Amino acid sequence: MKSIICFGEVLWDVLPAGKKLGGAPLNVSLRAQSFGNNSAMISSIGRDIIGEELGQVMKSFGAKLEHIQLSENFPTSEVLVELDEHGTATYEIKMPCAWDHITLLGHDIEAVKASDAFIYGSLVARNSTSRETLLALLDHAGYKVFDVNLRPPFYTPERIINLMKPADFVKFNDEELYEICEHLGFTENALEACIEFISQQTGTGQICVTLGADGAVLFYQNTYYYNPGYKVKVADTVGAGDSFLGAIISQLLNGSQPQDAINFACAVGSIVASKNGANPEVSASEIQAMMATKA
Repeated sequence: MKSIICFGEVLWDVLPAGKKLGGAPLNVSLRAQSFGNNSAMISSIGRDIIGEELGQVMKSFGAKLEHIQLSENFPTSEVLVELDEHGTATYEIKMPCAWDHITLLGHDIEAVKASDAFIYGSLVARNSTSRETLLALLDHAGYKVFDVNLRPPFYTPERIINLMKPADFVKFNDEELYEICEHLGFTENALEACIEFISQQTGTGQICVTLGADGAVLFYQNTYYYNPGYKVKVADTVGAGDSFLGAIISQLLNGSQPQDAINFACAVGSIVASKNGANPEVSASEIQAMMATKA
């Protein structure tokens, strides 16, 4: 069992069918925990009714609340989610909210120091308070995993690049990769060329790019590993990439070979996309059955 600390947003995804627990780093944390890891979340919720409810739902998933701060001044986050005919989600993220104001606490520093992986995203850096806390915690982290999560208008390319540089592992989707490369003046279309450019620019030797229905590619210790994806009927895409990240990091930390890790993670992400919401139950038998199918 590995210790994984995630930092960032916890919130309610308000979907057409109702609200569900969400927030990219929380989704990653819960998925990593489901594979037997000791996973915890550093974040903040409001001292309000929906925050109390959110905390209770987190507990029902087995999540620990010891690193969840309670804000007196800012509300629990709600995100309005719209789905198109393909189940692809777009988000309206309200601001300000409690996770914009995560403060630096000593017991959080100690948890990060003791962790096997510290996972953070870019959305939480939209506000200076949480951004400064994140940068301080990165100084104490060993293995650092950055989930690039571009949500206009809450980022600048410069900030994304600065958050990439400390990371040991960076996860993009393909659109995010091309956008950041273009900003840096690199205009080649080949996926592998873009990955190697980012690796050279940041010194990061582990880069993963998700490709939607077409699977993912992992650049790991100067070797490429591919999975072409598993075909499913998409219910919605909410949280599929987060579950992918929680799965692949769990697999790599626990000694799986990179090809096995990306196969496993693609299966998990596909299963999540076939179900509603970001955190559906995914059984070992479902994963095995998915991996046994041809892409």
